[in-house]
Amino acid sequence: MSKSLVRVILMLSTLSLTSACSLIYDKHVQWQTVKPEVLPVLYATGFAPISIQKSSHETQRMLMAIKASKIAAYAELAEQVYGQQVSGKVTMADLLIEDQQLMASVQGIIRGAKVVKSYPVGDIYTTELQLDFEDVYNLYQANQNRKEIKDVTHF
Repeated sequence: MSKSLVRVILMLSTLSLTSACSLIYDKHVQWQTVKPEVLPVLYATGFAPISIQKSSHETQRMLMAIKASKIAAYAELAEQVYGQQVSGKVTMADLLIEDQQLMASVQGIIRGAKVVKSYPVGDIYTTELQLDFEDVYNLYQANQNRKEIKDVTHF
């Protein structure tokens, strides 16, 4: 190989290596959160029977029903926010259905919900919740660890 061809190959390889390094280290990108244009308000209602709560004291049954209806309302909010996972199973033998199962579950964290109303209707205790996503957005913004640039070193 000639010296000029070796120089060209050496220069090209050096340029490609330095340009690759500059692509990685030349800049620092700082991201900014963009607030959604529309923030919905969700409502959920939970119900719980009073008389069949496991207590011999009427007041305690009422308190247990209040708590149960609140938990049921939170579960409904979680279903609206995160969706519900449904799974089913059918067992057959000799082309006959022997067993059918259907299961549903929901999992999630609800922050910022407010109790709108909590009241008895006959033997059922009812709790109504509201989840304003404006409040949820503000909660997450307040809890976000924000960092500022202390020093920049260029290589």
